[in-house]
Amino acid sequence: MLRRLSASHRSWALAHPFRISRGVKTSAEVVEVSLQQDGMRGRGESVPYARYGESVASVIAQLESVRAPIEQGANRQQLASLLPAGAARNALDDALWDLQARLDGVAVSDALGHGPLPVMTSALTISLDAPAIMGKAAARVADAPLIKIKVDARQPAEQIRAVRAAAPGARLIVDPNESWDLELLRWIQPVLVETDVALVEQPLPSDDDAALLGFQPQRPICADESCHVAADLTRLVDRYQAVNIKLDKSGGLSEALLMLAAARERNLQVMVGCMICSSLGIAPALHIARHADFVDLDGPWWLSHDHADGSRFENGRLQPPADGFWGGR
Repeated sequence: MLRRLSASHRSWALAHPFRISRGVKTSAEVVEVSLQQDGMRGRGESVPYARYGESVASVIAQLESVRAPIEQGANRQQLASLLPAGAARNALDDALWDLQARLDGVAVSDALGHGPLPVMTSALTISLDAPAIMGKAAARVADAPLIKIKVDARQPAEQIRAVRAAAPGARLIVDPNESWDLELLRWIQPVLVETDVALVEQPLPSDDDAALLGFQPQRPICADESCHVAADLTRLVDRYQAVNIKLDKSGGLSEALLMLAAARERNLQVMVGCMICSSLGIAPALHIARHADFVDLDGPWWLSHDHADGSRFENGRLQPPADGFWGGR
């Protein structure tokens, strides 16, 4: 067996700035991994995230540190002991899934026993801005079945109400990205009921989520920054009603599948999310998303252009990539 690993930085321009409580992005900076073996190529993509101490340079350095065992044939199970959960392991794990599917001639969806991927409803995100601007942005996607609202601690009620007025028929997810405290979370509960919000994602900083013990929310609360791998769920089950599975946090599809099973065992709702990325970044996550209660895989929707054979978004409906894009066939 002769296997070759390559890793490179790729930048995807955004069609519009993407703002959350921690800052603004105008491009998606990703690391793309390729594994070639026996005439086949497997690919994976990850997004290094500064919130977790990652950069493009640090992720590529991690990948280089495991070049020898990977090129010598390390598999997905061995990868978990070579790299910690995070962006580097995600790109490699997903590339190994893709490569194995092509070598075996069996699509990932079939290997998992699930058949072809369906069309799914995915949230479309309204970027953080002044309430009036967010309302206008929501009006442009008002026909979408599911909308996610990025808010902060300054005008969250006004921001939520503006989006709800512009999109009266959509289910709403509210995402403060750790910018609230418990006092604000308590105060805003009637607003969440008034505007019929379906889910609140990571309102408190991850190191403050012990404050949620004993709190009875009027709308389910989902762990994002607090939840990375399956082992986290034991600590979170008494604090949250849902968990957000992101492959860049979990370290790839392999750990994400374990998280899905662990969440269901604990009667937690499941959300599947992503960073701002290309269709290659969300392709493996679709195999978790088909089982999820909430799907938030609109990363490619923000790009000014994407892979020609990647996923497509039509009024909040997520079309899977073309056959052969990722995962065999």
